[in-house]
Amino acid sequence: MRGPLAPRPVPIALTRAEKFDDLASDSVERLTKRWPELERVRFAVLDVPEAETELLTDEPVALGRMVPATQHETAMIILYRRPLELRAESRSELEMLVHDILVEQVADLLGLDPEAVDPDD
Repeated sequence: MRGPLAPRPVPIALTRAEKFDDLASDSVERLTKRWPELERVRFAVLDVPEAETELLTDEPVALGRMVPATQHETAMIILYRRPLELRAESRSELEMLVHDILVEQVADLLGLDPEAVDPDD
């Protein structure tokens, strides 16, 4: 018998990318409750940074990026899934890392300290 071990809606059937998206979505929801202005911000997950992104950061590999709003585009915060997954040794560590990176990017967008964005962190 060949086929998936679990039906599609069962969490075990989710891909790593889908699990990461869920994790990021939970963190975005938590921040949006505290900062309603984030409703207008687009959030995205890419597997890896584009080549030109590497030149915009002091990090050897970017973990996230904030793209400010322009006259025609809303602001966007991007998370880079693979670099984040490679730095975390467990799911809980990945959860904290994703949230920390989102908080840093939101702080940059809002012009605040990360501690002011999420004091519970």
